[in-house]
Amino acid sequence: MTDFVFWGLVALATVTGLFTAWTLGANSNSPPFAPAIGANAISTMRAAFLIGILAALGALTQGGSISETVGAGLINGVAITSLAATAGLLTATAFMAFGVYSGYPVPAAFATTGAMVGVGLSLGGTPAFDTYQRIVTFWVLVPPVSGGLAYLTATLLRRDDIPETVGVPLLAAIVGGIVANVELSVIPSPPGATQASLAGFLSRLVGTPTVGDIHVGVVLVTVLAAVVSFAFIRKRTRDSVDRGVKTFLVILGSVVAFSSGGSQVGLATGPLENLYTAELGLPGLVLLAVGAAGILGGAWMGAPRLLQATSREYAQLGIRRSIAALVPGFIIAQAAIALGIPISFNNIIISGVIGGGLAGGSAGVSRRKIGVTLAFWLITLVTSVAIGFGVYRAFSSVLGT
Repeated sequence: MTDFVFWGLVALATVTGLFTAWTLGANSNSPPFAPAIGANAISTMRAAFLIGILAALGALTQGGSISETVGAGLINGVAITSLAATAGLLTATAFMAFGVYSGYPVPAAFATTGAMVGVGLSLGGTPAFDTYQRIVTFWVLVPPVSGGLAYLTATLLRRDDIPETVGVPLLAAIVGGIVANVELSVIPSPPGATQASLAGFLSRLVGTPTVGDIHVGVVLVTVLAAVVSFAFIRKRTRDSVDRGVKTFLVILGSVVAFSSGGSQVGLATGPLENLYTAELGLPGLVLLAVGAAGILGGAWMGAPRLLQATSREYAQLGIRRSIAALVPGFIIAQAAIALGIPISFNNIIISGVIGGGLAGGSAGVSRRKIGVTLAFWLITLVTSVAIGFGVYRAFSSVLGT
């Protein structure tokens, strides 16, 4: 392969990755702020601006684990070349574009994972069955866990004996405690670790003892973050329930948008991992910056239109059900990031909406719609493998590589 062809493929793969990230920024990061817009807690343009910033920051600080899984963990024995990365990204993006324009639920994680497995097999690699088992197990657990957490959350918010001045602050405390333990690549980490949380960093900074396997400092920081979060939202809701709930919706939307960027950017950057780190010798942060830039652009240019549409849907759901859908979304997204598992954010949100609806006696979603959604998820996964395999073979045949 000549230098001209190589750099041409690098440019093509990068542009394709940017476009994929742009698509993810425009589509997958909109749900977090839709409830706040529906409740008139924030304007559409301000929400789009915040989504872009927060999702890009999440991509930079949390996107590495899933990017590595997509780029190197799905196939054994081969490295994903620039041509293979381009074929995989084009296949995945075509599936996502079909979903956007047809209205059918096509999950980005399923399309990207399937496409990269397909191109990897076409390269001559062997299936990474251990990785598939972890991913599929997580995917299977997402609907019942997200739906179950949403059901519990909605039930808590609907109880007459638990006023909103207590129920909403309790949820804020849970979110605050989790945020203190979110792993971020920008926080100094101990030897042998790749990331660290704010709670862990402060614990090491102060030098608190360890009892068994439990770090006392981590527990104290977690409790402190939960107490501060509870007290802040408690004060807001006691002054005005409406203002307090809207404040929580904006904060919750912010942390979910941040998590969405961290969990979704790897779908765009993962196929380019080997190209950027091994072939070009660039640090992983450069690749994440490319993905973050794409997500930022997609959020700023494409999110406003989708936000207006989804905010109307969330307004019909009601504030309680919207909160019930987003809280498990945040928790599951962070779990996926910690485990390095690519996920469909819309899968989590849809499951949460259904679970929250069941707390009111009806899911608000027909069995037929659920069946169609599940069928398209399965069809996406299977056909993306086959198409990814064929697209790479076609590209390789044309270019003679």
